[in-house]
Amino acid sequence: MASLANFKLLESETALAFMDVGPIAKGHHARTLTDLPDDQMVDILPFTKKLAQAAGGENWNLLQNNGRWAHQVVDHVHFHMIPKPVEDKSAGLGIEWPSQNMKMDDVKAVYEELKGKLE
Repeated sequence: MASLANFKLLESETALAFMDVGPIAKGHHARTLTDLPDDQMVDILPFTKKLAQAAGGENWNLLQNNGRWAHQVVDHVHFHMIPKPVEDKSAGLGIEWPSQNMKMDDVKAVYEELKGKLE
């Protein structure tokens, strides 16, 4: 199997972008995003933008999983830029968005809880 170093696309002191050797479509370690220090996040979105522009794709998903129940298999923060080609509906990421019918009082309670933790 080829080394991931052979597929490095972009690198800075805080981020590394490389080609996945097992893609689902052509195209310092912290375990989860909340473990990653803010100063190590500065290149993530700029790298993503550069990669998306280089890939030339109009349709793509940015995926970042945290925890086993959220499908995190590799225990370090990483992002997947997954092209979604229009010509092949089966390629890329399939997403279901099972919207919940929450009562407005429940939505307000969650909002107040989060807002209190952010102050």
